[in-house]
Amino acid sequence: VDDEAGLRTGFPAASREAATAFGDGRMYLERFVRRARHVEVQVLGDGDSAVHLFERECSLQRRRQKVVEEATAPGISATVREAMTTAAVRLATECGYRSAGTVEFLVDDETGDHFFIEMNTRIQVEHPTTELVTGVDLVAEQLRIAAGEPLRLTQEDIVARGHAIEFRICAEDPDKGFLPQPGKVGRVHLPAGPWVRSDTWLEPDSTVSPFYDSLLAKVIVWGADRDEAIRRSRRALAELEVEGVATTTSMHRALLDEPWFTAGEFHTGTLEEWL
Repeated sequence: VDDEAGLRTGFPAASREAATAFGDGRMYLERFVRRARHVEVQVLGDGDSAVHLFERECSLQRRRQKVVEEATAPGISATVREAMTTAAVRLATECGYRSAGTVEFLVDDETGDHFFIEMNTRIQVEHPTTELVTGVDLVAEQLRIAAGEPLRLTQEDIVARGHAIEFRICAEDPDKGFLPQPGKVGRVHLPAGPWVRSDTWLEPDSTVSPFYDSLLAKVIVWGADRDEAIRRSRRALAELEVEGVATTTSMHRALLDEPWFTAGEFHTGTLEEWL
């Protein structure tokens, strides 16, 4: 709905549809963010106190599934970052949260206004980006908290150094509408080095099942700044080889050369518009 006239007709129509489908026509309104970024804040809590480990950029999505993630988020001002991380720590503290968790926000790309979406009470697929920029092993800290230990970290202990980007490598063919690619894998070569981390279950002669998630590997690259992380990502993805099934590696390679990506100017709809 873009104007008052649309609201006058759209609200009753939606209410009738809800009543027909669910037996309840009650409605509520929420603001529509046309150019939204999906930004999440990593937290750790021990039930008494909590800390944040900065934020991650998760806006590059296809069919509402994250494809590329970064830490920290490009295009987020220091003021917005401070507001979001403060809110995340307050939420975790006031509910007595005990574990690693992620507080997720929508950020209006034009105004910087941010809105709470949800809290994921688990470790996230993209947690390695935070580990690379902070040097904190999130899984180890989560296990210590689960064992009843208090937080070992204060907020002053946690510093973000450099920039990290994670690429989700999936068994899908970008040239065929991301058609799933189950089958037998031959040779596998994952990038390695002091600034690259490859997390995978994949090995030569593995079988990619059609019955499970298509994620094969995560390639995470660190740089002293975002520009260096992008340059190193190009080198890392050039090394990546998986024989036997098509993967999304070619899409990631192409993405790294897009001006809107290198400038950090994107939102949750950008990737699908580009594809």
